[in-house]
Formats: sequence, C-alpha cells, structure tokens
Amino acid sequence: MSDYKGSCLCGEVKFEIKGEFDNFFLCHCHHCQKDTGSAHAANLFSQSAELVWLAGADNVTSFTLADTRHNKCFCKTCGSALPSTAIEGLLVVPAGSLDTEIAKVPNAHLFISSKASWDNELESLPTFNKLPK
Repeated sequence: MSDYKGSCLCGEVKFEIKGEFDNFFLCHCHHCQKDTGSAHAANLFSQSAELVWLAGADNVTSFTLADTRHNKCFCKTCGSALPSTAIEGLLVVPAGSLDTEIAKVPNAHLFISSKASWDNELESLPTFNKLPK
C-alpha cells in the first residue's frame, strides 16, 4: 500500500491518500476544460484508497454542475483543485494536487471528441525551463 501527500497552492489544505490508484485519465470534456481553464483535467481514480484531510478540511468546498456528475472540490482561499468523494465509492484526485511523485502514467484520454482545437501536436512546440524573455 502506498501513501501520497498533497496540498493546495496556498498550503492551507493538506491531505494524504492511503492506497493505490486504479486509473489515471486525461479528460477533454467541455466541463473539465472550463473548470481547469486548460485543455484537459488530469485525474487519478481509486475505488479503494482512503482520503485523509491532514489540515484545512474546513477550507474545502465543492461544486457540482446541475444535472451532471461533474464535481470539483477546491480550496476556499486559493481555488486549487482538491480530491473529491462526491461519487459514491470513487475517490477522484487531481494529479497536480499531489506533492508526492507518482509512478503511474495516464491510462487514456477521455472525451476526445470535445478536445480543444489548439490541443494538437504540442510536442513540436519550443520548450523553456522558465518564462522566456
């Protein structure tokens, strides 16, 4: 069994995941694009791992889009995405919220029919180690 630590951007919320992740999906649906402000959400899923709030549990809030299963938990102070247990029996953990390295690589891209038009062949773009001048 593995343990993973995570936190929000401002550090107010800290958590631990006890257990393993079943899947790692990159979701390109319109809902995930909107709530991440990016091309996709990168979420880890587990049906057996346990979420333990180590600090700031009272600073965690959530939003569920009406008439959908789309849910986002986040820090009330900084807005960082946080783990969610809104779907019974399923823990969803935003990969970027983890402070512990994970060895798992994404299993698949989901909802690619909704993929952003600008999210193609990005590997060919120049890369920089920091913000270019």
